[in-house]
Amino acid sequence: MSHSLYIASAEPRSGKVVVLLGIMEFLSRHSRKIGFFRPVIRSLDVPDSAIELVCSRYGLQFPYETMYGIAYDDALELMSTGGYDDLLKDILNKYKALEDQTDTILCLGTDFTGVASALEFDFNADAANNLGSLMIPVVNGRDRSEEQIGDAATAIMESLEDRGCDVLALVVNRVSSERIAAVKSHLSGLAKGDVPAYVVPENEQLAKPTVRAIAKALNAIRINGDEESFNNEVRQCKVAAMRLPNFLDHVEEGDLIIAPADRSDIVVGSLLAHVSNTYPHLAGLMLTGNLSIAPQVAKLIEGLITSSLPICSVATDTFSTAVAVDDVPAAIEPENSRKIAAALGIIEEHVDFSELGKRLRVERPHRVTPLMFEYKLIQQAKSDRMHVVLPEGEEERVLKAAEILLLRDVVEITLLGDVDRIEQKIKNLGLSLDAVQMVDPATSSLREEFARQYYEIRKHKGISEDVAYDAMADVSYFGTMMVYGGKVDALVSGSVHTTQDTIRPAFHIIGVRSGSSIASSVFFMCMPDRVLVFGDCAVNPDPNPAQLAEIAVSSADTASLFGIEPRVAMLSYSTGESGKGVDVEKVGQATRLARERRPDLEIEGPIQYDAAVDPTVARIKMPESKVAGRATVFVFPDLNNGNITYKAVQRSAHAIAIGPVIQGLKKPVNDLSRGATVPDIVNTIAITAIQAQSAASEAQRGVD
Repeated sequence: MSHSLYIASAEPRSGKVVVLLGIMEFLSRHSRKIGFFRPVIRSLDVPDSAIELVCSRYGLQFPYETMYGIAYDDALELMSTGGYDDLLKDILNKYKALEDQTDTILCLGTDFTGVASALEFDFNADAANNLGSLMIPVVNGRDRSEEQIGDAATAIMESLEDRGCDVLALVVNRVSSERIAAVKSHLSGLAKGDVPAYVVPENEQLAKPTVRAIAKALNAIRINGDEESFNNEVRQCKVAAMRLPNFLDHVEEGDLIIAPADRSDIVVGSLLAHVSNTYPHLAGLMLTGNLSIAPQVAKLIEGLITSSLPICSVATDTFSTAVAVDDVPAAIEPENSRKIAAALGIIEEHVDFSELGKRLRVERPHRVTPLMFEYKLIQQAKSDRMHVVLPEGEEERVLKAAEILLLRDVVEITLLGDVDRIEQKIKNLGLSLDAVQMVDPATSSLREEFARQYYEIRKHKGISEDVAYDAMADVSYFGTMMVYGGKVDALVSGSVHTTQDTIRPAFHIIGVRSGSSIASSVFFMCMPDRVLVFGDCAVNPDPNPAQLAEIAVSSADTASLFGIEPRVAMLSYSTGESGKGVDVEKVGQATRLARERRPDLEIEGPIQYDAAVDPTVARIKMPESKVAGRATVFVFPDLNNGNITYKAVQRSAHAIAIGPVIQGLKKPVNDLSRGATVPDIVNTIAITAIQAQSAASEAQRGVD
């Protein structure tokens, strides 16, 4: 029997999608097969936004039609003709079909689109009961006093109690920050039974619609702006009815400007204001009246290189457009990683998921899936925030990743580069990076200090003081010295630098750990249903048996650090004693050395890849092995084999390769692929932060 949870509210705009994201993120840690279900969707003609969001974020592969019960109009017809029981049966039948394919299902109640709130909440309570779901009611705390919130919470809990609903927890959402403590105190006085009540504050970033949401709601035609720019939050809309000089006096940060398309002065003025340092950053420009832009202005827009101002047009007149814009609710869209990060950050801060886990008694599966792995990365990194320096502070992907990590309160971040250029890039991208630190190595007061330290470290190699000083203008060397000197805990680079640019300074300055002869690397290979560890695919071209044994032990320890039970396969073209040759003997010797060094580990080798990963093949080739068919850590005999294989698996199996993650250094430094995406960078920084936690723990124990 699968676990089932049901999120519902008694009124519109309660922010229950924020709660949905938090619960889904939590469940992804505990369940390998998560389903999502909406008893009622708004329309069969337009895809449901919540289903799209969850499927995009969590990679659900169920057919769309299996994730909802019935369309809103059909539900109303059944209810109005006395078919209420038939409605619940239809929903239950579709739910059961999905339940058979899942371990856990999260349900999201109906949106309020016409039926009286009390009747709709009653329906959600009945639906939850019939689906056997634990309920998570959400109370809207926006613009309410403690007493009003308490009354609403009491009414909901009494209603659910009357209907015999099982309640997992109560969430009061969108409470003003200054009322949080008072609301908590008031609710504690009203508490009945053991149901916990959580109070989540309002977040202005989540309370504002994006240009994308408005454009979609108004069926607008896009004229200018990339996909990311349409994620701009609209703080308020302004109708441009004045002449340009007077209009500019009224422009504010985050404005959506609404103007007729034939107002060329407003169009050009908005474009200039958006890129100017003397006027606020605009959210977007909405052109009205079904009019054509002047050809000269259209040509000007077409030739723009740097402007990211989203511009779109609608057929309606200016007044009607302004009214329609005002009616567009805030939403969390799949494309908006900033809002998703903000939602997760605020819900994770104010809801005790440890307590919820105990109430649910959800067992952790033995196999770690990619989503569980990524969830664990963020949670583990957040548990003890480290300080990470990012030498590529002027790179757009790095800045976007930094914002996500700061919104979720995962790490502290220092960006290196020209500070003016970094600040301008942040402004142009519309990012929120107030908490980030910025340092320009060329002008930093630390440059001379670092140059002296670097000279002392490398003078035996013949470098001069002038060469050391020049080296400290390089962001990679400067950042590595920050790690070496304890100014920060770790470094991540490589999105626009080569691997050598990133790793060479670390080898020269930080060095390998005591007891280690080499540094090596692993890739976390996120397969559809599990995460494997591949090492060494990036650093050592042809390790000898002792080095290969060290790589195996280091890779096993890295796997353990990230919650993957290490079962090590020492790969070769031969399994057991079936083949002979220098290469096979090298792997066999490395296996013996690794076992001697770490008798606590399960290590098998030589073993072929198929015997290591496929239980059927393993039963034939190595039936007595504890590793064969169950391996989680794969150690390749040389860089040639490792690099080819990880890329082949990545492309052919559509796996996500996170890495290379460098292991064996005294302090963590990690390299990014130059093709790294924003999620890749987020994951790598979280991994590096966890390595820094481990290094700090070892330092406290006196381990070098």
